[in-house]
Amino acid sequence: MLKPKGSLLFIAIFILLFNSIPTAAKNYAHRLCSIQGYTCIKARRGDTWRKLWPNKKKRRIVMRLNRRNLQLYPGLIIAVPNNLMQINHMDISPLPYAIRPLKTKVVIIDVDKHAFGAYDINGYLTHWGPVSGGKGWCPDIQRICETPRGTFFVFSKGDAYCESAKYPIPEGGAPMPYCMYFFNGYAMHAGDLPGLHASHGCVRMFYEDAEWLNKYFVKMGPRGTKVIIK
Repeated sequence: MLKPKGSLLFIAIFILLFNSIPTAAKNYAHRLCSIQGYTCIKARRGDTWRKLWPNKKKRRIVMRLNRRNLQLYPGLIIAVPNNLMQINHMDISPLPYAIRPLKTKVVIIDVDKHAFGAYDINGYLTHWGPVSGGKGWCPDIQRICETPRGTFFVFSKGDAYCESAKYPIPEGGAPMPYCMYFFNGYAMHAGDLPGLHASHGCVRMFYEDAEWLNKYFVKMGPRGTKVIIK
C-alpha cells in the first residue's frame, strides 16, 4: 500500500481532523420530531413566526423550543408542543428546576441542549433560554472554534452597543449586545440563533434573555457571577 507523502499526508490529516469536529448538521427541531408530545411541521412560502402564532407568548415558546430567532424559510422544520395552549416557557425547560445550592448565583450552559439556565443562590431555576455556541470549525480563521467548557466567572460586561474587537476579521465590529465576558474573548451576548451552533465560540442568546441577564442577574468583577459550561 502506498503511503501518502508531502501535501497528500497533510490533506489526509486535515480530513481526519475535520471529520472529528463535532457539528450540528440539522436544526435542533429535528431532535424532537420523533419524540412523543411534539408535532413537526414544515414552513411554507410566506410563513412568519407572527403569522403562524399570533399570540406573542405562544410564539416565544415555539421559538425557544426550536432554539431559533431568525426568519422562517420554505421547508424549515419546526417542532411544536402538542399542549402549546396549556404551557408556559418554563414548562419546556431542558434544564432541571433545581440543583444543589452553590450559595451563589450561577449561569449553567448546556451546549448539547443548546440552552442556559440562571439559578439563584438556593439552586432554583429562575429563567432559561436557548443558546447558539461555537460551530466547531470556522473557515475564516481556519481552526476549531468551539465554546470552551469549564467553570468561569464574568469579569466584564457591556451595554446594548457592545461590539467584537476581533470579528469579522480583520477589524472587528460585529454587534455583541449586552456582552458578558467570562473567559478571554469569549462572552455571552445577544445574537442570531439559527437553531444550531453558529458562533466563533461565544454564547449567543435571544436579545431579551441577554438583556435580562446583563441588567438583573449577572455581576462582574473578582466575585463575578459563576458560569458553568458543560
